[in-house]
This record gives sequence, structure tokens and C-alpha cells, in this order.
Amino acid sequence: MLAAAALALFLTAAPAGQPPLPTLPQSAEIQLKLERDGSLSVAEAISVPTGVTMDRRVALRVAAPHHRDRLYRVRDVVLEGSGTASVDQDAFTVHLTAGTSIVRYTVDGAVAGDRVTWELAGGWSTELKFLRASFAAPKIPAAVDCLAGPPDSDFSCGAAQIDHAGLTRFSQQNLAAGARMTATVELPAGTVPANAVVVPAKTIAGAFVLTAPVGWAWAGFAALLLLAATLVWGARRHFHVKVRPPGGHFHVKVTAGGEFESPEGVLPGHAGLLLHGRTGPADVAATVLDLAVRNYLWVSAEDGDWRLTRRNPPDEHLTAFERAVFEAAEAAGTVAELRRRHLDVDRELLADLVRRGWFAPNPRRLGRAGSRIVVYGVFLTVLLALTVGYAQLGVILALAGAAAVVTSAALPARRRAGTDVARRLRGVAEALASAKPKDLTKPQREVVFSRGLPYASALGELAPWVAAFEALPHPPPVYWHAGDIAPDQAGSFAAALAGAFAGARRAHLRTLVSGKQGQDTVSHSRGRTPQSAPPS
Repeated sequence: MLAAAALALFLTAAPAGQPPLPTLPQSAEIQLKLERDGSLSVAEAISVPTGVTMDRRVALRVAAPHHRDRLYRVRDVVLEGSGTASVDQDAFTVHLTAGTSIVRYTVDGAVAGDRVTWELAGGWSTELKFLRASFAAPKIPAAVDCLAGPPDSDFSCGAAQIDHAGLTRFSQQNLAAGARMTATVELPAGTVPANAVVVPAKTIAGAFVLTAPVGWAWAGFAALLLLAATLVWGARRHFHVKVRPPGGHFHVKVTAGGEFESPEGVLPGHAGLLLHGRTGPADVAATVLDLAVRNYLWVSAEDGDWRLTRRNPPDEHLTAFERAVFEAAEAAGTVAELRRRHLDVDRELLADLVRRGWFAPNPRRLGRAGSRIVVYGVFLTVLLALTVGYAQLGVILALAGAAAVVTSAALPARRRAGTDVARRLRGVAEALASAKPKDLTKPQREVVFSRGLPYASALGELAPWVAAFEALPHPPPVYWHAGDIAPDQAGSFAAALAGAFAGARRAHLRTLVSGKQGQDTVSHSRGRTPQSAPPS
């Protein structure tokens, strides 16, 4: 308690910034006082011999661990004597000429936690014969440390101790030019508020240091990912329609006039997009078959191949993708020729589903925007790394763009109405697989078999649909084919169409892999179809 009272008396009685004058030439006496607000008041008395100048440069940005820099701020500089003293953003500089000069200044940023650190000497252009310093604080220090010598060395000072009055004293003899003397004092917890400022180093590694703004950005990115994951999960939960629709066992729906009826007027070519989010050879083949069934194309057997000719011109009842398929089939003329032709109707198919309200317009707009954001993020990362730092912000932006691309790819373009139609299509597939044509009248069988054939082909139920009608004592005739053919031969024609488009797709993929510009083909193939057989 006596020591604490003596320290308090000293802090009250001693004039601030009045160090004792040096008694030796080329030496320094330093007095440091830690204020209650955490600022450090410093007064240095330096003796400069006649005919000598002494210059000092103190860096205010000092390397710290983990690719960071510690910043100090020097203010309220006053020089008494001969020379100059100035402060800029990066350094505190002093130029002294012959005589004894006193430099007073205040340091901010010296307190880190409960430790006070300051460079008592360093950056001097000449040797210091002797240096002595005292440090006073509102409370008696708990520990003290002092290093002297070349930068980054770990040599201890000549003396560093706490005296009986509670003052911390340091001393060092013969400090070489350019050497430094750094004092660190540990105070009781909560003595003064900490004011150390630590920032990322001005290096490539420092540009990627985690800081508070970057941490908040990462938190926002995590929240964005969680939101995107929730959105994707909610959208995809019912996308894959694998469960049996409510209502128990399904039967093929037949109108009062004896015609096959599809749910919501869905076309066979819609099946791939509605159920799987993509089109394939089976969808295009089912569309050609549907055009024949609806009397737009006429099918005949000729020279071991199937021939396709116009029966009726395309009218307003055909959609854009059906019109494109009709024109391609008519131009090809035969199934064998279709194998060598490309037919890309993906865009027209998607546009038709958008028009019907089953798919969202521009389903990949988010993905395209995300791709651009990735590029912007990479550019921003490089720019920040080479300039102001915080390069992780660019990384976060690039990852956000990548997340948008992934989200766009994962989000189904199908809307709720499209999901309902897809469920009903599953019901149609079940009905086709378990068809009971004996429950239909003979006139109904002819229409229902042909009208259901394209759907059976598109939904992968061609074999059971054909087998059910072929097993009848009197199989229904096929009205869209020249000559009498059985349901089994109609199924062979459907399988031949699917095989032709699938073969065209494989050929096109081979040309793409080989780097050649071959003929275009259909984009995807789905499901299995019965093996084709030559027409009778």
C-alpha cells in the first residue's frame, strides 16, 4: 500500500512530460505516462554532440502475427530544441542537431488487452551511448519485458524492473544505429481501456485475413445458402412424382364418344419435360406417332422401311413444336432418314409448357445471372487483393454466384399446375400398364388403342399397352396405316421411331466428342422401348 501511495504521489506531483536531462552526449532520457483513457504520453530528452545530427524514423505500422499489422498513432508532437519532428500516415520522424532537445508526443494504440507496448528507441541514424526510461501507470504493473538489439531479435535490455515506488524503469547502453529497444508492460486487468488497432497486412496473404466486415459477409452468405437450400428443398419435394396419385386404381379415361382423353390436354411430347425436366427421343418419337394418329401423317410400309407422307396440312390445332416435328418428318420421308437428321424442339416444347402455365418462364435466368456474378467475384477478388484488401469479399461474391448457378440447376422449372399434370400423367401410365381393353366396346377399342399408343410410347408403357390389345380375340384395326396391320406391328413402328431418334442422338454425340460438326440430333433419350421389328 505504501508503494501504491508513493506512485500516486509521484503521478500527482511530477510534471507531465518533464524528463531529466541527459548527462552524457548522444544519450536519451525518456519518460512515459499511461493515461486513464489508454493514451501514452511520452517525453524524450536527447543530447546531440556538436557537429553531429541525429535522425529517427519510427514506423507506425508494425507487423503482427497471422498476416496482420498493428497500427500506432502519434499526435500532439512538440519539439523543444534544435531540429524538426513530424508525423505522416506511416511514420514518426525526428531530425535533431547539436544540443539537448525535448520531444513530447502522445501515442494511441499502445494498449492491447492489458499489455502496453512502445518502441523506446529505434530507427536512430547514430548509436545511442546510453538510454534510460521510466514508465508510470494508474496501477502498479504485474510484469515487465524489454528487448533491445536488431529488429526481430530477442535480446533483453540492460535493465527492466519495477522499483519500490511502483515505477517501471528501463536502461540500455551502447544501442547501435538502427537497433531498437521495445518495452512491454503488463498491467492488472481493466487498468485502462484497450485501444490497439490491428488490420490486415498489405500483402496477398493479408488481403485474405478474416476481419469483422468479412465475418459479417460470411454470415450473410451462410444465411443466403440456408434460404436457397430451403427454397430448393421446398420446390423439389414434390418434383419427382413417384407415388400413385390419390384415387386408387386408374382406368383409361374414355369420353362419351369413345375417344381416349388425356389430362388437361397434355400431349405425348410433353411427358419428358413434365416428368423428368428434359426431352428425349421417346418424346419426339411419340409426337410423330401422335401426328399419324391424328391424321396429319400417313404411314405405309415400303422396301423394308416405314414411309411418312402428308395426309392433312398443319393447321391451327398444332403447336409450334408439333409443327416443327411434322415438317421434319415430312421432309425425311422415312424412318431410316430420320436416323440421320437432327430435330431440336426443346425450345418450342418449353415455350408451349410456359404458355400453358406448367413451367416458369426463363427458368435458367438465375443461373445466367449467377455465372456473371462468379466472373465479377473473381475480378473483385483480384482487385481487392492487389489494392485495399478484404479480398474474401470477392470470394464470397463468387461463391454467391456459384450458389445461384447451383440453385438454378436444382430448382425445377415446373410450377404447381405442372406438378398436378405430372401426377395425373403417372396415373395415365398406370392405366396404360394395366389396361383392360375387353371393358371397351369394339368401336372404342380402335380409337382408344391408337390414341393411347403415343402416350404409351412416351411414358415407357408401350409393351404392356400393345400386348393388352394384341391379346384380344379380334385386335382392333389401325386406321392411320396403309393396309391392315395388327397392334403388335403398330408397336413395332412406334419402337422404330424411338430407335431412330435415339440413334441420331448417339451419332450426334459422337460428332461432338470428335470435334466435328456433324448433323444435329435430339438432346436426350429416356426410358426403354420394345425392340423394333420390320414392317410386314
